[in-house]
Amino acid sequence: MVRAKSWTLRKHFEGFPKTSDFELKEEELPKLKDGDVLFESVFLSVDPYMRPYSRRVMKEGDIMIGSQVARVVESKNPSYPVGTYVVANSGWTTHFISDGKDLQLLPPWPEKIPRSLALGTIGMPGLTAYFGLFEICKIRAGDTVLVTAAAGAVGSVVGQLAKIGGCKVVGCAGSDKKVAYLKQIGFDEAFNYKTVGSLEEALRKASPDGYDCYFDNVGGEFSSIALHQMKTFGRIAVCGAISGYNDTVPQKGPYVQIPMIFNQLYMEGFIVTRWNDRREEALKRLLKWVVEGKIKCEEHVTEGFEKMPAAFMGMLKGENIGKAVIKV
Repeated sequence: MVRAKSWTLRKHFEGFPKTSDFELKEEELPKLKDGDVLFESVFLSVDPYMRPYSRRVMKEGDIMIGSQVARVVESKNPSYPVGTYVVANSGWTTHFISDGKDLQLLPPWPEKIPRSLALGTIGMPGLTAYFGLFEICKIRAGDTVLVTAAAGAVGSVVGQLAKIGGCKVVGCAGSDKKVAYLKQIGFDEAFNYKTVGSLEEALRKASPDGYDCYFDNVGGEFSSIALHQMKTFGRIAVCGAISGYNDTVPQKGPYVQIPMIFNQLYMEGFIVTRWNDRREEALKRLLKWVVEGKIKCEEHVTEGFEKMPAAFMGMLKGENIGKAVIKV
C-alpha cells in the first residue's frame, strides 16, 4: 500500500503565513478501482495566488491548493499507462489517486527541457503572461511595456514575450541581482524599486515618453504612481496585487479615476482560465519559443517535500528568481 504525505492548512493565514499555519499529515491510499490511476508527484508548485485563494476556497484542515507535475506509477485506466506525465491540481501531496478527469497530459516533451517548466513558463504562469499581454494589453510593435515583479514566474515571461512582439520593455524588481537578471534576458531598462529615491523619477527616466502598456503584478502604491505615466489610450492588464496579499488592514486607495479619465486608459483584471479553450495552442507556442531560445527560463528549485511551507513563504518574500518549484 502507498502512503501519501500531504501539507494541510492548519489555520487560515492572518497576515504573513507562519510555519504553524501548516500541518504535515500522512494517510494510506486505498487500492485502485477500475478506471483509477495512482500518481506520484515529481515537481510541485508554489504561487502567489495561493495566498488570497486559500481563504476563498479552503477550509481549515484541507490539503493546500496547488498543482504538480506527476507520474503514473500504477494504472487501471488505459488512457494513462505507467510512466505517463501529467499536470494535476491535487494540492500539496506526494501521491494521489485520480479517475483520469481534470488532468492535463504533458505535450510531446523534448528531452533537454525540464518537465518542471510545465508548472512555469510552459504552464499556468506562462499562459498568464501570454494571454494577459496579447489579449488584454494587445501589444503592438513599437509599444513601451512596463512590467512589475518582472523577475518572477509571470513577469519574466511577459518581458520576453513583449520583446518577441517588438516592444521596448521596462521592468522593476526588488534586488540588484534581479535587475541584473532582467538585463540578461533582454529587458531594455530595469531598476530596483527598493533603492530608487523616487519611483516617479525612476519610471520617467526609464521611459520619458510614458508607457503604452502596463502588466501589473503588484498593485498598491507602485501602480497608483505608474497610472499617471501611462500614454493616452494606454492598456493595463491587472494580473495580481502581491503588495497587499498579506495585509491585515486593506490599503487606502489607490484612486485611479483621474488618470483613467484624462489618459483615457483601458484597465482590465483577468484570470488565465478564461482562455482554457485556447490553452493547447498557446502552450505549443511557448514550448516552441523555449526550444528556439527566444524565451529563457529560470527556476528556483527547492529539494524536499518537507520544505514546501518554507518555499511558499520564501516565494511570498520574493526570494525566487523565475518560477519557484519543489522537487520531491
